Amino acid sequence: MTQPSDTCMLKGCLLNLVMAAQLPSVMESRGLFLALFFCSLLSQVLLVYSSDQQYQPNWQSLDSRPLPAWYDESKFGIFMHWGLYSVPSFGSEWFWRYWTNDVAAYVNFMKQNYPPGFTYADFAKSFRAELFDADKFAEIVEASGARYFVLTSKHHEGYAMWPSKYSWNWNSMDVGPKRDLVGEMATAIRKRTTQIHFGLYHSLFAWYHPLYLQDVANKFSTRLYPEQISTPMLHELVNNYEPDLIWSDGFQVITGWEYWNSTGFLAWLYNNSPIKDKVVVNDRWGNGTVCKHGGFFTCHDRYNPGTLQKHKWENAMTVDKGSWGYRRNVHLSDFLSTQQLLHSMAKTISCGGNMLLNVGPTHDGRIIPIFEERLRQVGSWLKVNGEAIYKSKPWRAQNDTNTTDIWYTSQLNGSLVESVYAIVLEWPVDNHLFLGAPIPNKLSTVSMLGVKTQLQWKVGPKGVGMNISFPVLNPTQMPCQWAWVLKLQKVK
Repeated sequence: MTQPSDTCMLKGCLLNLVMAAQLPSVMESRGLFLALFFCSLLSQVLLVYSSDQQYQPNWQSLDSRPLPAWYDESKFGIFMHWGLYSVPSFGSEWFWRYWTNDVAAYVNFMKQNYPPGFTYADFAKSFRAELFDADKFAEIVEASGARYFVLTSKHHEGYAMWPSKYSWNWNSMDVGPKRDLVGEMATAIRKRTTQIHFGLYHSLFAWYHPLYLQDVANKFSTRLYPEQISTPMLHELVNNYEPDLIWSDGFQVITGWEYWNSTGFLAWLYNNSPIKDKVVVNDRWGNGTVCKHGGFFTCHDRYNPGTLQKHKWENAMTVDKGSWGYRRNVHLSDFLSTQQLLHSMAKTISCGGNMLLNVGPTHDGRIIPIFEERLRQVGSWLKVNGEAIYKSKPWRAQNDTNTTDIWYTSQLNGSLVESVYAIVLEWPVDNHLFLGAPIPNKLSTVSMLGVKTQLQWKVGPKGVGMNISFPVLNPTQMPCQWAWVLKLQKVK
């Protein structure tokens, strides 16, 4: 990557060349040729310098890689946990683990619904995805307003959602749907959307893979599973599908990144892979890396600290509060409301994070209506208020200390704040709102996104803050149903 100083050198050279060409009396043709030659040589030197930059297989080097800008600008993504666990669709996507660990609810479920001797592998023949339409999924993702999408390629059960040659007879082409589900989604996202980046989730380990169990028995003194299965799988995913994002998982395992050779894989990914210039990764690369190393930090599921963080982070969360995968034994109270989702989004984006919202498809390949409704409602809100979210930057204050349920974002013009956005989670009862954080002046203006007229405001008590009058609107004039955004200009 060309450094800023190098870019400035090249731009300066070209600018001087253009100016000289417009003043022939200052520079004769021979001098112009020499200047052109010099600029061309400089550009080639900088190109070679940037392309030869290599990241070493250690965290100090890998962590120095700048995060590709598209990720921070995107702000909002959709996660989909889909696998064999959607067949029993009971409890959670950890069904197999809880069943074999004799968790009572799972054991009783199997006794009551399946014959003796039934194994988890027997669920595969029922994972048919006969109603799955990748274009429909892509349309719903697009309607949600998401700018990136992450699909589980392989969860901890080890079942691959693509025809992996490292998962014989335990992948979606050999058994089950007889389809390349990863490939179909990659094609659909790229074919029918223009602003959505395609990403893949991949679990480093597999609970009951014989090679992994052998490594466990050897106390990880051997590396049979990563050398023969997990690392080749990652290379296969990268080379076949070229994802923009790799969401690694498996931080629950007791062994560290050395066993997985995570630094070796990431060095290849950043230096020599076909996605080396655009790929983004997270922090789950083995014990000891979470919230410390990698691209963006996830720290733990549903991470939402409520304060500005020094490192880019992500809040991976679920519409269903109790499971990442689809489950039939869910209750209405288990689903987050659209208002709750937007509250989480406002808090996350204000504090510099991205929000990755998960839904789980069914075994036959459907996104159930309540999941679809939530995604479309979030998308309808973003259509009105997206300028407060996409490409935004944290403001000097994340929330308002005087009035609760207010979160701030900003948009920059160069390095200067051009607009400040106050995301108001509750409409004020008396139509008057006090904001304590902004410092206004006579030129300050206030508007509400989705409302054409500017709002009236006065300086707050003791010359501090702003008293803002909300517009009087009937239900048909409301710009949105949940969370309203005030755009403040020329404030400090």
